[in-house]
Amino acid sequence: MTDDTAAAGQVSASNPVFDEAESDAIVPHPRYDITSYGSDPDVEGLVRRIRRAEILVPSFQRDYVWRLPEASRFVESLLLGLPVPGVFFAIEPKTNKLLVIDGQQRLKTLQFFYDGVFNPRPGEGRQRVFILTDVDPRFAGKRYSTLEEPDRLRLDNSIIHATIIKQDSPPDEDTSVYHVFERLNSGGQKLAAQEIRVALYHGPLIDAIRELNNYGAWRELFGKVSAHLKDQELILRYLSLAYELHLYERPMSEFLSKFAGRHRHAEGRFLAEIQSKFTSAIDLVWSALGRRAFRPERAFNAAVFDSTMVGLTHLVAKNPTVDPGEVRRRYEMLLADTAYQEAVSRSTADETFVNLRISKAVEILGG
Repeated sequence: MTDDTAAAGQVSASNPVFDEAESDAIVPHPRYDITSYGSDPDVEGLVRRIRRAEILVPSFQRDYVWRLPEASRFVESLLLGLPVPGVFFAIEPKTNKLLVIDGQQRLKTLQFFYDGVFNPRPGEGRQRVFILTDVDPRFAGKRYSTLEEPDRLRLDNSIIHATIIKQDSPPDEDTSVYHVFERLNSGGQKLAAQEIRVALYHGPLIDAIRELNNYGAWRELFGKVSAHLKDQELILRYLSLAYELHLYERPMSEFLSKFAGRHRHAEGRFLAEIQSKFTSAIDLVWSALGRRAFRPERAFNAAVFDSTMVGLTHLVAKNPTVDPGEVRRRYEMLLADTAYQEAVSRSTADETFVNLRISKAVEILGG
């Protein structure tokens, strides 16, 4: 559940989005072949590899949530020789770097302690020094640089067990890592689907979507920035259906993850093309419909959004200077179509309804 969608057919009072596809329970996972093995790196080695960006710690708005006493007690456990929970990594296929799937709080704590600054805030002047707090008197008030040498060596040489996974098959997509991430991230606030994608599929495509999310007309149409990246997910959804509708299979979430994985390392021409398609369609929507766009009722309707955007992309490709009044007329015709109404109001992740609403939008808007 996110701030944007409370349940199928329900919306929150803040920036409401109707996306019935979010509650799609049908998840036909393929059978995965995964290689996994254990490793016992020492703490100093882990910190070195994080600094060299060989270990990638996902970055979220709420990425680091430990308070100083909690972080201090974790370091204290290592100084006392107590066992600590292990971490989970996935091997990135092209780079062989390790992506942290579980354990980012522990790993960031170690990096902060070694660097001497607790949860640094880029751009802020004064930073909080990492001094051990609420711990054994032997360690209280100590920084990494002021630890007694035997204690510093004990910490450096402490072992944290790591489990490392790599998907061997299916070879053309790595959604198993998404599902492992989803199941292991069981902290106080469950991550939304797009937050996980941003971590797993970071690269030029995700960067481009993040940039498009700041586009003026889109911000006017959607509203305030979504804390859980629902607005970015909608842009990904439009692109996925605009380019790969022929590959669509429910659930919608899995389809979006596969698209993000396939195009993760997209290059200049493709990135320029998606920027042009998205901004052209959004500009046309804003000039023709204003803030009522994509809202047949009170809430922003994700199915109306994806189909309207694909339809208008077809229209702009045929007629870049189409009159906004004509777009408004066609949009009203689309919303009045009985078959289209059904396809955007129930079972919106169903293959039949996805194809129906897209075909109707292309026919009426883009014809």
